Amino acid sequence: QVQLVESGGGLVQAGGSLRLSCAASGFTFDDYAIGWFRQAPGKEREGVSCINERRGITDYADSVKGRFTISRDNTKNTVDLQMNSLRPEDAAIYYCASRWDSCGNDWSTNAAAFTSWGQGTQVTVSS
Repeated sequence: QVQLVESGGGLVQAGGSLRLSCAASGFTFDDYAIGWFRQAPGKEREGVSCINERRGITDYADSVKGRFTISRDNTKNTVDLQMNSLRPEDAAIYYCASRWDSCGNDWSTNAAAFTSWGQGTQVTVSS
């Protein structure tokens, strides 16, 4: 069955870096865009970044542009999110999710278009 498994979360000081990874199985990985979302306690889920299926076109939320980098390896069925210059406001549970074909222009606000989700990985940033 379709499975997405996140890893790489943890505790880091402000200004530090973490690399999250999303491992996918059970579907034709390079037919799907992969998005990263996050949700902090008491806040709505937020789209962080998305990468298209094959050509690897990427997009980012304004809040992470220049600090986060998304990449994918279609030979390993993985998508990574490199997070640099982390801030306390980046603390959240981070989820990866899959969406048929491309991210689309609405990826950050249309989480319902992503049909499969991982269980999430916790990122904590101390000030």
